[in-house]
Amino acid sequence: MSEKVEKLLSAASSALSDSPAILDPGLLASDGSVLSELVELLQKRNGFYALESALHVFPCSSVNGAIGLDRWNAESLWRAAYSDMASGCLFFAEDVFGGQFCIKDNRVYSSDPETGGLEAIADSLEVWARAVIADYEVMTGYPLAHAWQEENGPLPQGKRLVPKVPFVVGGKYELENLYLMDATRSLQLRGELATQIRDLPDGAQIQFRIVD
Repeated sequence: MSEKVEKLLSAASSALSDSPAILDPGLLASDGSVLSELVELLQKRNGFYALESALHVFPCSSVNGAIGLDRWNAESLWRAAYSDMASGCLFFAEDVFGGQFCIKDNRVYSSDPETGGLEAIADSLEVWARAVIADYEVMTGYPLAHAWQEENGPLPQGKRLVPKVPFVVGGKYELENLYLMDATRSLQLRGELATQIRDLPDGAQIQFRIVD
């Protein structure tokens, strides 16, 4: 296990699953060295929260209420809402706002939940862990995760902090603009937003609703 991955684990919770870290065969289409690194990480700790739950790494399989990579990457859960924007991606982790980290074409990308856009950030999981540690405030949303929990208590499992006014249309990175929401539901809603943005010209109106 690489130095930066070990350092990330030192700031993480215990494993979310005690089951053996075995990836579903259907997820192995993203084969490559980065996927091998992910399997090695999950064999070391099979899913975890880190940096006061600002970072969430999924276990291999769903257990004890924790969603695993098998279910999280199912087309029927939320990724269908992003149409072809999620194609070829293995989503393995998320920040406090539900921004995804994924493996595609043997690289690690960040995925903007409001636009579906991908940004390449690392050629290995070691480099990804280094980037998270070096810039954890931006990469995970840690300051707002910390501030929200100071006022409201620990983030519940499976929940993320979603903006009431989406960031992409000018919503502010402030506590007053954040709403606790089921991670799956938040991506279903924002996938609809992402497909609207992709198909509309600049200046066009969009609709986005958060419903309890």
